[in-house]
Amino acid sequence: MTTTRPAGLLLTPGAGATREHRALVAVERALDELEPPLRTRRVDFPYRLAGRRMPDRPPVAIAHVRSEAERFAAELGVGTERLLLGGRSYGGRMCSMAVAEGLPAAGLVLLSYPLHPPGRPDRLRVEHLPRLDVPVLLVSGDRDPFGSPEELAEHTAAIPGPVTHVTLPGAHDLRGRDAEVAAAVARWVEAL
Repeated sequence: MTTTRPAGLLLTPGAGATREHRALVAVERALDELEPPLRTRRVDFPYRLAGRRMPDRPPVAIAHVRSEAERFAAELGVGTERLLLGGRSYGGRMCSMAVAEGLPAAGLVLLSYPLHPPGRPDRLRVEHLPRLDVPVLLVSGDRDPFGSPEELAEHTAAIPGPVTHVTLPGAHDLRGRDAEVAAAVARWVEAL
């Protein structure tokens, strides 16, 4: 558990979106309203920066998360262990994998975590979860085809760090729930 307030949050988008995704913007605005505000940086992955649609393979995306976290932390005058990392779907998964591979962080903010591809519960993306020894927030829809609330609870029990689940009405995109997603993140950050 972090003993010092995080210095910032690095946010990444899902595979089909950019750093301008409405939920990421809403989270940044909510954290900017905290007292004191929490600095947020929204970043795109290399494939988006290059104008491609196909998401980067995990090694490329994880290296990018690491370099962006190190850059953001340096600008804030702290180590990455003072940063929260996260994002929507693919972006949150890549951040969680970066932390599992040893990137120090204050915690993870996982919005609509893609536990498995839709309709493929046999293809779980959970092998790295037992290496997440940081606080983790999971905000998901109650009808998310990438993982039901019950599946998330079952598989995230392997995370040794403290895990907070927030389930909202909706599917994977949580359309129309941006304010609720942002409020959940802000409440969790304040409680750290």
